[in-house]
Amino acid sequence: MTDIFDVIADGTRRDILQLLLRRTTEGETGTSVSQIVADLGISQPTVSKHLKVLRDAELVSVREDGQRRFYSLAVAPLEAVDDWLVPFLVDAYGDDAPDIDYLGSPLPGSASHAAEVVGRAAASAKHVVATALKRLGS
Repeated sequence: MTDIFDVIADGTRRDILQLLLRRTTEGETGTSVSQIVADLGISQPTVSKHLKVLRDAELVSVREDGQRRFYSLAVAPLEAVDDWLVPFLVDAYGDDAPDIDYLGSPLPGSASHAAEVVGRAAASAKHVVATALKRLGS
């Protein structure tokens, strides 16, 4: 299996994943290659090349409808990133991590999963910025 970190290290692939995540949260059941090309403004061969890498890493699933293919986010492989990242977040925040009381009704399955992925990405970004600021201050 491809190293997940190598796959998500590429900015174009991250852009594709973010687009698929956004479209999933908007209720889309799949995104065509032509929609990805239009939204990201990159060539069809480039999109296809990156989608192949994402498929091989099982980060996207594909549904065929005639000659068209519709791609959806498959976040399960990102759990490896989460498992690797969590100890760093625990070290960074320790017992100071904020407690969040959830008062709303539960989200539907796909929206809940998408929200979890976005939350993880936000926590990761916050950690990277905090670490960079600490290094600059030293």
